[in-house]
Amino acid sequence: MKKNKHIFIIALMMICSSVIFAQKKKNIVFLFADDAGYHDFGFQGSKTFKTPNLDKLAKDGMVFKQAYTTAAVCGPSRAGLLTGRYQQRFGIEENNVPGYMSHSSKLMGDEMGMPLDEKTIADYLKPLGYTSQILGKWHLGNADKYHPLHRGFDEFYGFRGGARSFWPLTQAEAADRPENRLEIGYEKYQEADKYLSDAIADEACNFIERNKNKPFFTYVSFNAVHTPLQATKEDLAKVKGLTGKRKILAAMTIALDRACGQILDKLKELGLEENTLVVFSNDNGGPDGSKTCNYPLSGCKSNNLEGGIRVPFIMKLPNVIKPGSTFNKPVSMLDMLPTFVNAAGGNASKIKNIDGVDLIPYVTGKNKATPHEKLFWKKENRGIIRMGDWKMLRFPDRPAELYNIEKDQEENNNLAYKHPEKVKEMFTHLWKWECELERPLWMLKRVYEENAMKRMDDKRTPILD
Repeated sequence: MKKNKHIFIIALMMICSSVIFAQKKKNIVFLFADDAGYHDFGFQGSKTFKTPNLDKLAKDGMVFKQAYTTAAVCGPSRAGLLTGRYQQRFGIEENNVPGYMSHSSKLMGDEMGMPLDEKTIADYLKPLGYTSQILGKWHLGNADKYHPLHRGFDEFYGFRGGARSFWPLTQAEAADRPENRLEIGYEKYQEADKYLSDAIADEACNFIERNKNKPFFTYVSFNAVHTPLQATKEDLAKVKGLTGKRKILAAMTIALDRACGQILDKLKELGLEENTLVVFSNDNGGPDGSKTCNYPLSGCKSNNLEGGIRVPFIMKLPNVIKPGSTFNKPVSMLDMLPTFVNAAGGNASKIKNIDGVDLIPYVTGKNKATPHEKLFWKKENRGIIRMGDWKMLRFPDRPAELYNIEKDQEENNNLAYKHPEKVKEMFTHLWKWECELERPLWMLKRVYEENAMKRMDDKRTPILD
């Protein structure tokens, strides 16, 4: 009898241990928009863009007020996000756009991609028992060797390039940009029979349904609301009081929000909501050309004013993160990898050479410090450092500028001449970081750098639209 009781206790302990272990392995859903304006969501203050599903996610989770990407354009920012490392450490500073590159680039065309020795979030989650999926935009190399299924992901439904139509490609479009064909898995090309944001949501829900009994990671990399500006007639009819590009953008945002809501509803339907970490963010600041609104920030996509690098960010983890809360210290997309690895039951502290941190101890108050004392950005001669409340911007065509971001997030009051010693100190830290970096593997033609500086000057004044 005692022997049976002993066996029963051991069995019970093993079951309890298994349950605790399973609970550590949170499902991870990362909802990632493309080129959205900082202000263009209800939870960010917009009165004209309707995003009820994302607004609810914000109420159920935490909104981060100073979340940054690692670049003001989408390709490099995704490289930093997926590796947890400043992408300049492995030679990525600029977008890889065939036909627009300097001929002095080391890599050109489809060979421009994230180096194969860099590990992604999916690579780190695989040995922890996770099935990983990427949907939508890849933009980290068109060649087969860079394919998502060769970078740790188990499933892919999307396109290898940087932007494409929201409707099925014509034969001419597919021939012109083969990297933008819709691909299922590896080299199976089949266009969707519906608006792409809705098709991506369907595929995400299908993946979640198939993997509901084991831990999963889905990286829902929407191409919305990137150009081309295309929306359904039904969504356009829902937009009131707006015209032109702003109307189309608002309709595209309705579709984006609907897709996010569909995925969140699927988690609830399957009883997975309580054990799922959900994050929503965007890859860079909203661009000027598609009439996004980055208010109250100055700047836009392609420049390193706050409107180019600060993004909307929500994190929800039931019973861990307090609903309806905010976090006001600077965080980075670099933090996604260690946060996800630890949520998966791994130990991110054992990963060498990453620049991100696990955000959970900070957002729960267990760690009272600031996640990052310093953050850096670099593109060609432009260099930026955020250190505490201070932000310094180094330019190729004018003296450096210095702002106290806590007091002046609009970057209106340049304090460089009042605090020359602070400028000198920050130059030293920026240069020390730059000396750790690789030379760029590719670079855009110089004219695009000139255009970026002009665009920055044109977008200096925040405009509420």
